[in-house]
Amino acid sequence: MKTVSVNGRDYHWPKAPLVVICCDGSEPAYMEIAMQQGLMPNLKKMIAKGENLRGLSAMPSFTNPNNLSIVTGRPPAVHGICGNYLIDPATGQETMMNDPKWLRAPTIFAAFQQQGAKVAVITAKDKLRLLLGKGLVFDGTAVAFSSEKADKATLKDNGIENVCAMVGMDVPEVYSAELSEFVFAAGVKLLASMKPDLMYLSTTDYVQHKYAPGSRGANAFYAMMDKYLGQLDAGGATIVIVADHGMKDKHLPNGEPDVIYLQDVLDRKFGSGKTKVILPITDPYVVHHGALGSFATVYVYGPAVADVMAEIKSQPGIDVVVNRADGCARFELPEDRTGDVIVISGGPAASKVIGTSREKHDLSGLKEPLRSHGGLTEQEIPVISNRKLAHLPKTLRNFDAFFIGCNNLAEA
Repeated sequence: MKTVSVNGRDYHWPKAPLVVICCDGSEPAYMEIAMQQGLMPNLKKMIAKGENLRGLSAMPSFTNPNNLSIVTGRPPAVHGICGNYLIDPATGQETMMNDPKWLRAPTIFAAFQQQGAKVAVITAKDKLRLLLGKGLVFDGTAVAFSSEKADKATLKDNGIENVCAMVGMDVPEVYSAELSEFVFAAGVKLLASMKPDLMYLSTTDYVQHKYAPGSRGANAFYAMMDKYLGQLDAGGATIVIVADHGMKDKHLPNGEPDVIYLQDVLDRKFGSGKTKVILPITDPYVVHHGALGSFATVYVYGPAVADVMAEIKSQPGIDVVVNRADGCARFELPEDRTGDVIVISGGPAASKVIGTSREKHDLSGLKEPLRSHGGLTEQEIPVISNRKLAHLPKTLRNFDAFFIGCNNLAEA
């Protein structure tokens, strides 16, 4: 049997096109409720002949670290992408982590293409496309593009052109359910025309930030998704569905965000400039979360790290405070890209999020009560397959998706 080795794992060549779907922000309850209400009949049929399991995301439970974990088959300690945002160890400057230079491990796609596979990578937002497509050669055997910039796709940079005509949709608004629908619609078209060996479909969590499981807006999204799942299943693909993270309400009973502005707390205690709070959720698309999530790192300049940790621990709603070495070992993170202290919030209601300074967060774009992620309470994710699986690890991780799709299919 032909195998491909990448990042210390051996992947068998898939017997049928393998489609891994990362449904962004998809708390397990979303699909469970939609199925109970009869809105996902195709998913129900897939599960009847396959699996409906649970797994854990990588930490922090944010988009970029988990998408890169899924496509490398390894946690951030290996691939290096530990957030959307960091302090560059080389320059000391705060910066986005969207550039492929930050990725330390090859993707499963690049390794398979080098062995002769055809690969298709479709993501909703363009921020991920360069990272996911790193190492691909656009020679007719690979495509990688985003819904957000589908109209700008070229053969040279994306391996495909005229995407909107192929899909039959215009480029959707970035803050919309249609941005994810474009991903599914393009996947169905390429499965039939390109017949890739591996396909990765990664959506956006705009809907999940906006709507709770079982709500009208959420149900409409999952009914839409179900239509495309049926078409992918009918196309003969092996399908594995995971999520990059879950999603929880992060607001007080009156609807206001439940925030601890940690930089303000530390400045009052230790003085300005003595600590720096970094929020790895920070990205260019902050309308639906205001850069507020349940994971932060703190750089310490002067005070004893133990004193800073003690002050953070005294704040209500803080679940975990650990130093860099212990936290990176526990959460499989790269030490050189992590602050001196790791902080995870939640509290009894799992509702607490972390901000820097109150004045630095523009929450005017939040039109509904805040829903967000990043903590341990958003780690549980669905692992769903349209094939029976065998010999699974005791704890499934979302970054096992390609491995189980290649290696763990039960014999019919």
